[in-house]
Amino acid sequence: MELSNLRPAEGSKHNNFRRGRGHGSGNGKTAGKGHKGQKARSGAPRPGFEGGQMPLYRRIPKRGFTNRNSKDIVGINVNVLEVFDNDAVVTVEALLEKGIVKNPRDGVKILGNGELTKKLTVQVNAFSAGAKEKIEALGGKAEVI
Repeated sequence: MELSNLRPAEGSKHNNFRRGRGHGSGNGKTAGKGHKGQKARSGAPRPGFEGGQMPLYRRIPKRGFTNRNSKDIVGINVNVLEVFDNDAVVTVEALLEKGIVKNPRDGVKILGNGELTKKLTVQVNAFSAGAKEKIEALGGKAEVI
C-alpha cells in the first residue's frame, strides 16, 4: 500500500453534477442537449426507437432456446491428472491451485481420454464411466461430491 495507490472505495463516489445551472457551470443554457430537435425536448423516444420503422431487435429472427436449469460443467481428461503425486487427493480446489481449471462454473467432470499411471483419490462433481474405470483400475478412488 502506497499513497500513490490510494483510491476511494468502489461505489462510494457519485456524480452529483447539476445540469442547467448557468453559463459558469460549463453546462448551462441547453444543459448538454444541443439546440432544438426531438432529443432536446422532454418525452424524447426511448433508446432503440427508429421513428416507427420496425426496430432492429424485432427485425432479427429469434432462434433457439436456453434452458435455465442447464449446468455448465467443465470437462477434464484423466491424462491431465498426471501432474499430481502418487496417493494425492485431487479436489476442485487442488485443480484450481495447479491451474488446470480456471473457472469451475457449475462443476468439474473427469473424462476418460488419455492414460493414468498414478493411484489417486479424485473428489469432483462427476465422472465418465471410462474415467472411473481407469482411476479404480490403479487402486484409486473416484468420489462424487
